[in-house]
Amino acid sequence: MSDAVQTQSTPNAGFTPRVFSGIQPTGNLHLGNYLGALKRFADAQNKGIESIYCMVDMHAITVWQDPVDLARATRELCAGFIASGLDPEKSILFNQSQVPEHAQMAWIFNCVARMGWMQRMTQFKDKAGKNAQNASLGLFAYPALMAADILVYHATHVPVGEDQKQHLELTRDIAMKFNHDYGVDFFPITEPVIEGAATRVMSFRDGTKKMSKSDPSDMSRINLTDDADAIAKKIRKAKTDPDPLPDTVEGLEGRPEASNLVNIYAALADLTPEQVIAEHAGQQFGSFKPSLADLAVAKLAPISAEMSRLMQDQAEIDRILGRGSERARDIAAPILNKAYDIVGMIRS
Repeated sequence: MSDAVQTQSTPNAGFTPRVFSGIQPTGNLHLGNYLGALKRFADAQNKGIESIYCMVDMHAITVWQDPVDLARATRELCAGFIASGLDPEKSILFNQSQVPEHAQMAWIFNCVARMGWMQRMTQFKDKAGKNAQNASLGLFAYPALMAADILVYHATHVPVGEDQKQHLELTRDIAMKFNHDYGVDFFPITEPVIEGAATRVMSFRDGTKKMSKSDPSDMSRINLTDDADAIAKKIRKAKTDPDPLPDTVEGLEGRPEASNLVNIYAALADLTPEQVIAEHAGQQFGSFKPSLADLAVAKLAPISAEMSRLMQDQAEIDRILGRGSERARDIAAPILNKAYDIVGMIRS
């Protein structure tokens, strides 16, 4: 988390700075998940800002999931968080369905959000495809649940990729409409945090497409479960162009595969792309790729090994998630109860 998180708090001056983010447990964690999320979360936990990280299993079931696979993927994602360096004692780590306040707040937001807002969500259009009438109601309404995920903790900052900015804008719209409708300053106007060289990691087969677990080619991505040999092989075979690395970052324009590999190197090494170019300018990819492969193996192979070790003790993973849900509810329950009071709901 950059210092911007600490200095952008003026719009939410009355709120405790708090970071929230969630990842769907749909299996096959890859390099894009690590650089775009897991590594950032681990780096952020020592910044002195309370951080809450969630496996959003309720979002996952907006499309059909095999129950056995979903349970395994949830535990594997928890293992991925921890293996990537996230400390469940420093940050709060839990799965969404263990904290009922998410769904309860989502119903309030279903009644605040407008149909037109939901119909503009491009991810629903992408996921529902041409036959939207057969999509689940949950898939249509899940941006309200995403808003609840964030606002039930009064989160002031959310690390997001470019493809999630629209949903965070909806979260801000819901917060502002709730505050306006009830004449309160209750929900913060959450700020996005987008930073770093490899916020968007691209496919090794096509540098214009995002790295994805759904790509039929396993060579298009590095899975966090890959061993050292597989990691090195995939980098050696990654698509590139025949030109050497340029003298400046501007020279990467129009070279998506080259830009992708430079950005990945920068993110793994905690450097800027400019620093990577300064060190490797003029190199052919026959020289640059082995350097990147060595770096990737050094950073990622230990994560793969630790994930494997953690998955051998599922009871410990369940204990960590259970403890995290207790800590999450300690924050969420009072905020939900206050929202009920504001709306006028009477409870015993």
